[in-house]
Amino acid sequence: MPKIRRVHEVSKGVYGSPRVHAELVAGGVCVGRHKVARLMRSERLRGCPKRRFRVTTQRDPAHPVAKNLLKQDFTAKAPNQVWAADITYVSTAQGWLYLAVVMDLFSRRIVGWSMSHWMSRHLVVDALRMALAVRRPDGPLIHHSDRGGQYTSDDFRDALARHGIECSMSGSGNCYDNAVVESFFGSLKRERVNRARYRTWEEARADVFEYIVVREET
Repeated sequence: MPKIRRVHEVSKGVYGSPRVHAELVAGGVCVGRHKVARLMRSERLRGCPKRRFRVTTQRDPAHPVAKNLLKQDFTAKAPNQVWAADITYVSTAQGWLYLAVVMDLFSRRIVGWSMSHWMSRHLVVDALRMALAVRRPDGPLIHHSDRGGQYTSDDFRDALARHGIECSMSGSGNCYDNAVVESFFGSLKRERVNRARYRTWEEARADVFEYIVVREET
């Protein structure tokens, strides 16, 4: 139990029994996953439960949409071949803070992000610009997103075209078509955002920034 408590505390109460068990085994502790689950139940130690998916963006009917080139195949053979992007929201006392990210599907790393209290096309354009500046892709590249108005906007589609990036979009209202980024958002919410009460946009921005940077360094 002391080792279980230590792993649970280091995770800041995020890890449930499967992840606690994995950490123990990785540390050389010989223990079964069912025993870890039983001991955690006896001590009322729990992880953070998942929350339901929520649609955050809507498409302007006047804007065209791209075909779904991935079709739920989230693999890539090398870096900078397939990027996936999406937007989520963070609650603060000042109102919503919106986060746009770009993930490289080869490494599952966040290579670009942007935060703002306005969910405009500039949010996703800035995240794309960061990814381009950091990665400097020089070969064929697919950018996959949902059909939200930010991604179908003229400014965003022009930014993709200027860099020779092929556009791919999820089916209408299907969160599984971008499941990898949704999974990242789920971890962010469970492990950090849902455990905090942010007073200001800047407080939330700093905490989310720290989460992304630490995740990419580990």
